[in-house]
Amino acid sequence: MPTVTTVVIGAGHCGLAMSRCLADRSIDHVVLERGEVANSWRTERWDSLRLLTPNWLTRLPGYSYSGDDPDGYLSAPEVVRLIDDYATVTDAPVRTSTTVTSVQQSDGGYLVHTDQGSWQARSVVLASGACNLAHVPAVQEAVPAGIIMLNPMTYRTPDRLPDGGVLVVGASSSGIQIADEVHRSGRPVTLAVGEHVRMPRVYRDRDILWWMEASGLLDERIEEMPDIVRARSLPSMQLVGSPDRATIDLNVLTGMGVTLVGRLAAIRDGQAQFSGSLLNVCALADLKLGRLLDTIDAWASHAGLNGGAAPERFAPTELPASPPLTLDLRNGQIRTIIWATGFRPDLSWLDVPVLNRKGQVIHDRGVTRSAGLYLIGMPFLRRRKSSLIDGAGPDAQELTAHLAGHLDAPA
Repeated sequence: MPTVTTVVIGAGHCGLAMSRCLADRSIDHVVLERGEVANSWRTERWDSLRLLTPNWLTRLPGYSYSGDDPDGYLSAPEVVRLIDDYATVTDAPVRTSTTVTSVQQSDGGYLVHTDQGSWQARSVVLASGACNLAHVPAVQEAVPAGIIMLNPMTYRTPDRLPDGGVLVVGASSSGIQIADEVHRSGRPVTLAVGEHVRMPRVYRDRDILWWMEASGLLDERIEEMPDIVRARSLPSMQLVGSPDRATIDLNVLTGMGVTLVGRLAAIRDGQAQFSGSLLNVCALADLKLGRLLDTIDAWASHAGLNGGAAPERFAPTELPASPPLTLDLRNGQIRTIIWATGFRPDLSWLDVPVLNRKGQVIHDRGVTRSAGLYLIGMPFLRRRKSSLIDGAGPDAQELTAHLAGHLDAPA
C-alpha cells in the first residue's frame, strides 16, 4: 500500500491550490480526482455559463489570469483550460480517473480507499467541492407525470427543452441566468423567488466585485460574522458574467415578461402553491443592497475616490400588488421545471465521525475535530471570498500552515 504524507481529494481549483501550498512547504502529497482535472467544469455546467467573477479576480497561488480581457468573464471551457494549465505549471501530482470510495481513520492517520487501490496518509484534505449534488426539495415527488425536471447540473441549453412554459424554482445566480436564457428562447417563464442577494453588475463605473475587494468586504473573516451559520448559508449573489457586463435582476426579468411568484411551498393535487411573502422578501433584498452601497460609498469617500462616478441607487423591485399564489401544473402550460435550489457536497464516502445530522462536515474554518483531516472549498470557510477562485489561495495557505503544525506535533 503506498504511503504519503497528505492525500488531497479533488483536482479542482481548491485541490490544486492546496497542492501548490503543500509543495511550497515540501510536504509530499497526492491529489486524487474521480474524473479529469476541473471535472465538474467539464461535465456539470450549462453551455452558456460564465464565471461570475471578472478575469482580473481569477487568481491562484503563484498564478493568475494573464489574457487580454481582464474585465471579461471566463466561459466554462476557458475555466477548464485555466485550471488545467495551473495543474501543469505547478506540476501537481494528480491521479485522474481515481474515485475515492472510503476514507477511514487508522493508526497515525487515514486509509484512503479508491477504485485504483488504497493509500496510507497522515493527513487528508477534502477538496471535492460544495456543489457535487443539486439540492432538489422533496416537493419534487408531487410534480405531475409528464413534466420534465432538470437542475443546473443537468440543464444545458433551451434548445433541449420541450416547447411550452418553464417553471424555474430559485432566484439566485443560477436561477436568474437560466430564467433569462430560457425566456429569450421564446418559452414563457415563471420564476419562484425565495431569499436572494440583489446585486448590480456594475456600480459607479466599476464591477461591483472591484468595490467589494477594494473596500475589504471580500476579505471579511468568518470570525467577524455575528451569525456564522447564516453567513455560510446565504444564497449566491444575483450576478451574471456577460461580455456586456449586464445586470440581470428581477426588474429586468419582469420587464422581459417573466412572471414572478413567491417561494414554492407545496404541490397538492397538481397545484403549485407559492408563499405570500414575495413582497417582503424583495423589500429585504432591496434594503440589504442599499446598505451594501452605503458601505461602499463611505469607503470610497474615506479613500478619496469621490472624483469619479457619483453614488447611485437602484429602483426598488417592482411587483404586482397580488402576485399569483398558485399555478396549475396539470393543464399542460408548464412543460419543464428547473430546480435552481442550490447544491450540496457529496461526502458519502467519508467514514470519519465528523458529519452532523445533515451530512455536513463539522469544522472550525476548515479544521475538523479529527486531527489531520481538513476541508476547503466551502462557502465562507474562512472569509467571504472562500467560494470564489480567488479565495482558494488564502484559505489553502492558512490550512497548509495548520497542517504543517499538525505534522510537526508529537505523536
